[in-house]
Amino acid sequence: MKHSTYDVVIIGGGPGGYAAALYCVRAGLSTLVLEKLSAGGQMATTTQVDNYPGFDEGIDGFELAEKMQRGAERFGAETEYAEVTALDLTAQPKRITTSAGDVFGRTVILATGASPRPLGIPDEDALRGRGVSYCATCDGMFFRGKTVVVAGGGNSAAEDALVLSKICKKVYLVHRRDTLRATKSYLAPLEKASNLEFVWNKQIDRLIAPDGQLTAIGMTDRVTGEVSTLETDGLFVAIGRVPDTALIAGQVELDEQGYIVADETTRTSVPGVFAVGDARTKPLRQIITAASDGATASKFVEEYLNQL
Repeated sequence: MKHSTYDVVIIGGGPGGYAAALYCVRAGLSTLVLEKLSAGGQMATTTQVDNYPGFDEGIDGFELAEKMQRGAERFGAETEYAEVTALDLTAQPKRITTSAGDVFGRTVILATGASPRPLGIPDEDALRGRGVSYCATCDGMFFRGKTVVVAGGGNSAAEDALVLSKICKKVYLVHRRDTLRATKSYLAPLEKASNLEFVWNKQIDRLIAPDGQLTAIGMTDRVTGEVSTLETDGLFVAIGRVPDTALIAGQVELDEQGYIVADETTRTSVPGVFAVGDARTKPLRQIITAASDGATASKFVEEYLNQL
């Protein structure tokens, strides 16, 4: 880290973080991105991104992340690979304690992201991208004309099932209970989808992939205990997400799911602290919406700093 105090410290090097870095540094602000692993966040784990404009044949998520990082660093943004271990967001300047030492920011942009909640069953992580997915909007087109399973019973599962029903030959919506938790507005469209079938009271507990590619799931009936299998080309896990906001709990306002409360200005409840990407409250969490947040945040960062 060249400086101990920056105009902007961005916590998280995903698309929201690096879009913010690009816009901030081009506005003449000294900008540091803190990333604990590698650029890209969840995006970097996606082998094929087809819904980010400008890449007519798609692009590997890791490659896209590197391009975003290099784009920001081209104009002077700095990256430090370090884990943030503590924050004091009410101080001025704001103090960020990392595994590489303390750093201070006149403003902070929280771009910590959120992770899909996994089923927590054997081989799940190994089969990610090999039949197991966590985003119908991102990966649904890979399963056009095929048979898929959606696991879950809330709004996310209902939305994914509807999206996939328009693309896939057959969609099974597997839920561990006998009714959905999704709001009633989803029920009629789900029931109208002729290629969608509900599978009630089933717990998915096995993934069957004899050649390293998912071919079926194993289920246990939660009422009878009966064990069964269901052949499928893909499994979409839609049982919620986990925002990475534990470090900031008690400092900025979070909603009941743990997401940072921030509107389209990206301002949080703490002056000089902004939230972008999947960690903030928002209706759609995609690469493009995270990048849009980053650009928006830069405007309000500038506005805040001009008032100091």
